[in-house]
Amino acid sequence: MGGRNETKVMYFILLGFPTTGELQLLLFSALLLAYLLTVLENFFIILTIRNNHSLQKPMYFFLGNLSFLEIWYVSVIEPKMIRDVLSHDKRISFQGCMAQLHFFVTFICTEYVLLAVMAYDRFVAVCKPLRYPLIMNPRFCAQLTAACWMCGLTTSSIKVSFIAQLSFCDVDTINHYFCDISPLLNISCSDSSLAELVDFTLALLVIMVPLCTVVASYICILFTVLKIPSSQGRQKAFSTCSSHLAVVVLFYSTTLFTYAHPKLMYTYRANKLVSVLYTVVVPLLNPLIYCLRNKEVRFAMRKTFTCRRHTKEINRRVPEQGL
Repeated sequence: MGGRNETKVMYFILLGFPTTGELQLLLFSALLLAYLLTVLENFFIILTIRNNHSLQKPMYFFLGNLSFLEIWYVSVIEPKMIRDVLSHDKRISFQGCMAQLHFFVTFICTEYVLLAVMAYDRFVAVCKPLRYPLIMNPRFCAQLTAACWMCGLTTSSIKVSFIAQLSFCDVDTINHYFCDISPLLNISCSDSSLAELVDFTLALLVIMVPLCTVVASYICILFTVLKIPSSQGRQKAFSTCSSHLAVVVLFYSTTLFTYAHPKLMYTYRANKLVSVLYTVVVPLLNPLIYCLRNKEVRFAMRKTFTCRRHTKEINRRVPEQGL
């Protein structure tokens, strides 16, 4: 193997983003703020959906699952990433690296499929409105969600099982801020062609099948909406899909090229910056898109937190009146 030491690597060193002084502190603050905001935003969406009867619909059931997913999605990457910005010890154990990779791939693959399911939900709502309650019943929605998670778990288990079998020899430095497929394939000192083939095949299936579902759903939605005679009716139909479509475009555009051929894409330094988009920026923006572009969610959030403040006021006044 070119004279490389064949001893098994016990840990990796994540290089992350090399910064110094004030930039280091600024990056730490920005990443910490982004992480806390992402978790809080998604938590508020879950709380709003649970506490409002008007949001007990399939669309918001899937939105709640997406928010739950994204809380874990960012929590797999960002806490370690934030810690490493200020820490001199950027090591991660081999087992920890494989665990991080497993959960990250699980969540990202689940999100691909879940966004396709949400597109199908919008297709049924717009194109088959009379049959919508019958088709998208609670049992079918639960089955679709379970299928999303099973797809993510299965895909991740297969990918990680092949990557974990690779030899990494004396190369323990990863030029990234988390354990992703690309850097691990590049530092392997054994033949990674089979792992690359498996990863590429599964990436095509997990990305392209949901993407084709999304595209087909929105083509059908577009033709259906264009047939609506009134402009007000067309605008209302489009408004129910706009937030989801915006999230799909953001997520797919930032991940598609990275995972279509991971080892090739890793040769570009810009890959690290692209990774920041789908691990930090997109999860931060998704809840804002759904809240800002969806009147029903905005109204429900105002109602939820207004009621909570009112309840606290009453609870505070009751003891005072008793005195």
